[in-house]
Amino acid sequence: MKSKISASMMCSDLIDLKETLRIFEEEEVEYLHIDMMDGTFVPNFGLGVDYIRGLRKLTNIPLDLHLMIKDPEYKFQWIGIKETDIVSIHYESTFQVQRALDYLKTYGCKRYLAVNPATPVYVLEEVLDYIDGINLLMVNPGHAGQKIVPSTIKKAQRVVDFLRSEGREDIAIEVDGNITPENGNKLKNIGAEIFVCGTSAIFKGNVADYRNNIQIFRNSVL
Repeated sequence: MKSKISASMMCSDLIDLKETLRIFEEEEVEYLHIDMMDGTFVPNFGLGVDYIRGLRKLTNIPLDLHLMIKDPEYKFQWIGIKETDIVSIHYESTFQVQRALDYLKTYGCKRYLAVNPATPVYVLEEVLDYIDGINLLMVNPGHAGQKIVPSTIKKAQRVVDFLRSEGREDIAIEVDGNITPENGNKLKNIGAEIFVCGTSAIFKGNVADYRNNIQIFRNSVL
């Protein structure tokens, strides 16, 4: 299972955006992670529809759309979702998770269910047939630069054990929040496949450092 990097674009400096994307393309970064935040589901506003449209004009790197928004099923049509995208919706963001995932299926993208640190593993039981992956939040969503919630490492292991018990090892695991090289290595050994890399991994120093940061992180999750 090849480890994949999803670069957290909320951590990117817009001044250096074109240079950043050039480096990501050369280093074959697999996804660009887009945190959409509505100020209601999480206490912050994040990257919006116009940002996504502009980003698609600058690069062909697939997007990893993390929808931290309330009732996302009514907003998919605004976003311009592509078949190459990953789209994560939160279990906690809607009363009708299965319906929301059904709506998402029509776009042909990969459907991921995001779960917050305190959300129990058992919520996955009734949605396994509706998802391609699980986005495990290792911090409470809304802000970059947080420290990992310690219990989420054990939670990741419980999720892997649960998927094995259900014969659903085909479901990918993405981890998001304070994914340092050290935390990435621990989570890779548990079974994580996609790593959201922000200020703890890639976006450290200035843009000239990003290439080396990517290489360091890749070596940690081989």
